Amino acid sequence: QVQLVESGGGLVQAGGSLRLSCAASGRTFGRYAMGWFRQAPGKEREFVTAITWSGSSTDYADSVKGRFIISRDNAKNTVYLQMNSLKPEDTAVYYCTAATTYYNLRSRGSWNYWGQGTQVTVSS
Repeated sequence: QVQLVESGGGLVQAGGSLRLSCAASGRTFGRYAMGWFRQAPGKEREFVTAITWSGSSTDYADSVKGRFIISRDNAKNTVYLQMNSLKPEDTAVYYCTAATTYYNLRSRGSWNYWGQGTQVTVSS
Protein backbone atom coordinates (compact mmCIF):
# COMPACT_ATOMS: atom_id res chain seq x y z
CA GLN A 1 0.00 0.00 0.00
CA VAL A 2 1.25 3.46 -0.91
CA GLN A 3 -0.13 6.77 0.31
CA LEU A 4 0.59 9.91 -1.66
CA VAL A 5 0.40 13.48 -0.39
CA GLU A 6 0.84 16.40 -2.77
CA SER A 7 1.94 19.90 -1.85
CA GLY A 8 3.14 23.07 -3.52
CA GLY A 9 0.05 24.15 -5.42
CA GLY A 10 -1.18 27.72 -5.42
CA LEU A 11 -1.92 30.81 -7.45
CA VAL A 12 0.65 32.10 -9.93
CA GLN A 13 0.66 34.57 -12.79
CA ALA A 14 1.08 33.42 -16.36
CA GLY A 15 4.75 32.93 -17.16
CA GLY A 16 5.57 32.05 -13.58
CA SER A 17 6.75 28.82 -12.00
CA LEU A 18 5.62 26.39 -9.33
CA ARG A 19 7.13 23.25 -7.91
CA LEU A 20 4.85 20.46 -6.77
CA SER A 21 6.01 17.76 -4.40
CA CYS A 22 4.51 14.37 -3.69
CA ALA A 23 5.55 12.53 -0.55
CA ALA A 24 4.96 8.79 -0.61
CA SER A 25 4.70 6.37 2.26
CA GLY A 26 5.98 2.83 2.10
CA ARG A 27 9.41 1.26 1.95
CA THR A 28 9.04 0.13 -1.66
CA PHE A 29 8.69 3.60 -3.17
CA GLY A 30 11.67 2.98 -5.41
CA ARG A 31 9.85 0.13 -7.17
CA TYR A 32 7.03 2.26 -8.49
CA ALA A 33 6.70 4.34 -11.58
CA MET A 34 5.49 7.79 -10.52
CA GLY A 35 3.48 10.31 -12.41
CA TRP A 36 1.26 13.35 -12.47
CA PHE A 37 -2.20 13.80 -13.93
CA ARG A 38 -4.36 16.89 -13.89
CA GLN A 39 -8.05 17.68 -14.10
CA ALA A 40 -9.49 21.03 -15.06
CA PRO A 41 -13.11 21.94 -14.27
CA GLY A 42 -15.50 20.18 -16.62
CA LYS A 43 -12.74 18.13 -18.23
CA GLU A 44 -11.43 14.61 -18.03
CA ARG A 45 -8.40 13.83 -15.92
CA GLU A 46 -5.42 13.85 -18.26
CA PHE A 47 -1.88 12.54 -18.26
CA VAL A 48 0.86 15.08 -17.61
CA THR A 49 4.09 13.18 -17.04
CA ALA A 50 5.63 9.97 -15.70
CA ILE A 51 9.03 8.74 -14.53
CA THR A 52 10.44 5.24 -14.10
CA TRP A 53 11.65 3.90 -10.77
CA SER A 54 15.27 4.78 -11.51
CA GLY A 55 14.48 8.17 -13.00
CA SER A 56 16.26 7.18 -16.19
CA SER A 57 13.19 7.51 -18.38
CA THR A 58 10.46 10.14 -18.48
CA ASP A 59 7.42 10.89 -20.61
CA TYR A 60 5.52 14.13 -21.06
CA ALA A 61 2.25 15.18 -22.61
CA ASP A 62 2.81 17.37 -25.63
CA SER A 63 1.06 20.26 -23.88
CA VAL A 64 3.74 20.46 -21.17
CA LYS A 65 6.84 19.20 -22.95
CA GLY A 66 9.69 21.67 -22.64
CA ARG A 67 8.01 23.50 -19.74
CA PHE A 68 7.52 20.86 -17.03
CA ILE A 69 10.15 18.60 -15.49
CA ILE A 70 9.49 15.52 -13.40
CA SER A 71 12.12 14.18 -11.02
CA ARG A 72 12.30 11.88 -8.02
CA ASP A 73 14.41 11.33 -4.94
CA ASN A 74 14.01 7.71 -3.86
CA ALA A 75 15.94 8.35 -0.65
CA LYS A 76 13.26 10.86 0.35
CA ASN A 77 10.31 8.95 -1.12
CA THR A 78 9.41 12.08 -3.03
CA VAL A 79 8.59 12.96 -6.61
CA TYR A 80 8.63 16.52 -7.90
CA LEU A 81 7.02 18.43 -10.74
CA GLN A 82 8.77 21.65 -11.72
CA MET A 83 6.36 23.74 -13.77
CA ASN A 84 7.78 26.66 -15.73
CA SER A 85 6.28 29.14 -18.19
CA LEU A 86 2.86 28.44 -16.77
CA LYS A 87 -0.21 29.24 -18.84
CA PRO A 88 -3.84 29.81 -17.80
CA GLU A 89 -4.71 26.51 -19.48
CA ASP A 90 -2.47 24.74 -16.95
CA THR A 91 -5.04 25.58 -14.27
CA ALA A 92 -6.23 22.31 -12.76
CA VAL A 93 -6.08 20.02 -9.78
CA TYR A 94 -2.83 18.07 -10.06
CA TYR A 95 -2.74 14.48 -8.85
CA CYS A 96 0.30 12.42 -7.97
CA THR A 97 0.14 8.76 -8.96
CA ALA A 98 2.08 5.53 -8.46
CA ALA A 99 2.11 2.41 -10.59
CA THR A 100 3.59 -1.06 -10.33
CA THR A 101 3.78 -1.33 -14.10
CA TYR A 102 5.50 0.64 -16.81
CA TYR A 103 2.95 -0.33 -19.45
CA ASN A 104 0.73 2.30 -21.02
CA LEU A 105 1.37 4.92 -18.35
CA ARG A 106 -0.55 7.55 -20.28
CA SER A 107 -3.72 5.68 -19.37
CA ARG A 108 -5.45 6.38 -16.05
CA GLY A 109 -6.21 2.70 -15.66
CA SER A 110 -2.52 1.78 -15.44
CA TRP A 111 -2.03 3.60 -12.14
CA ASN A 112 -2.57 1.89 -8.80
CA TYR A 113 -2.47 4.75 -6.27
CA TRP A 114 -3.61 8.37 -6.29
CA GLY A 115 -3.11 11.37 -4.07
CA GLN A 116 -5.86 13.78 -3.07
CA GLY A 117 -4.67 16.46 -5.46
CA THR A 118 -3.39 20.01 -5.17
CA GLN A 119 -4.90 23.02 -6.90
CA VAL A 120 -2.84 25.02 -9.37
CA THR A 121 -4.33 28.26 -10.65
CA VAL A 122 -2.62 30.36 -13.30
CA SER A 123 -3.96 33.86 -13.79
CA SER A 124 -3.67 35.74 -17.08
